[in-house]
Amino acid sequence: METYDVVVVGAGAMGSATAWWLARRGRSVVLVDQFGAGHVRGGSHGSSRIFRLAYPEPDYVRLAQAALPLWRELEDDAAVELLTTTGGVDHGHEASVRAIASALEVSGVKAELGPADEGARRWPGMRLDGVFLHQPDAGRIHADRTLAALHTRAAHHGAQLRLDEGRAAVVPRSDEGVTVTTRLRQYRSRLAVLACGPWTPQTLRAATPSGAASLPPITVTREQVFHFPRRPGDATDWPSFIHHREPFVYGLEAPGEGVKVAEHHTGPVLADADGRSFELDPEGQVRVEAYVEAWLPGLEPAAASGTTCLYDTTPTEDFVIDCRDPVVVATGFSGHGFKFTPVVGRLLAELAEAALDARPPDWGDGGRWRARFALPA
Repeated sequence: METYDVVVVGAGAMGSATAWWLARRGRSVVLVDQFGAGHVRGGSHGSSRIFRLAYPEPDYVRLAQAALPLWRELEDDAAVELLTTTGGVDHGHEASVRAIASALEVSGVKAELGPADEGARRWPGMRLDGVFLHQPDAGRIHADRTLAALHTRAAHHGAQLRLDEGRAAVVPRSDEGVTVTTRLRQYRSRLAVLACGPWTPQTLRAATPSGAASLPPITVTREQVFHFPRRPGDATDWPSFIHHREPFVYGLEAPGEGVKVAEHHTGPVLADADGRSFELDPEGQVRVEAYVEAWLPGLEPAAASGTTCLYDTTPTEDFVIDCRDPVVVATGFSGHGFKFTPVVGRLLAELAEAALDARPPDWGDGGRWRARFALPA
């Protein structure tokens, strides 16, 4: 049996970031995943994700503000570009866009509001709707590259990576800590961090029944994204974008694949993450291609490729980041969480270290995030 301070279950974005932080702080940590590196069964794979400060809730604006310098810290450690600044555009339903403008103003973030026709002149490959908001700090995260960097740098700082080990069973020990058993090995640690996406609720039930009982419902859906080539002559400097309509549509450039465009949260609900298919929904593809033809004149309206991923979301789409000794739980990130990867890793590492040191955790946020992301008492 291998012994560590912390076993992190789930080597996607959040679990890998947690291992990176803990290893840099000198903790003995092992990062365990049931699948191999960069697998496509969850929600951390793919070439690109949006980074944005543009949220209608100041809590999330401030969380994104905290994440931005930590992206640069990770880039410095890995010596690779992970976040490319492109600016971001929100447009569409005016009340929705202006709610973002208000939250940005409260948080001290610069942004520009303007009419749709002005925006269309600036980004000729896009038709804009209603009012637009431009925030210059937004950009494109290189998702696959980020995951590889977190694995490499966590290992460099002393973390052990144990991938493709099958499902992990986490069971509290009668003395102290937990035992984590996979198909290949058994681990003993004082604490486990569960960050295994849609598999977190069932893993949590065995590890801490009280924590599982207080976990809000987690809905797992299979979502899909499509990549569209530019039309000949398109010279748009593509920002990331979100169209505030029903359903929301988002997009960003995905180098080597075209421009990624997708509906937000329209996929089917899954009873079991293991029972998912990887097939694209043809009706959904028709809707997205029709959207591109109507709203994105700089792109060819036929998708060149598409892929699927899983969302795991709470009813409010808030994250869950909390500790129920001897387990730290992290779930509910899919759909809008990737941009927060380095700061969520820091928060999870702080919860773990506080539990190990028998002290209150300090997120440096005046209690705002702890109140928002905590499990119900």
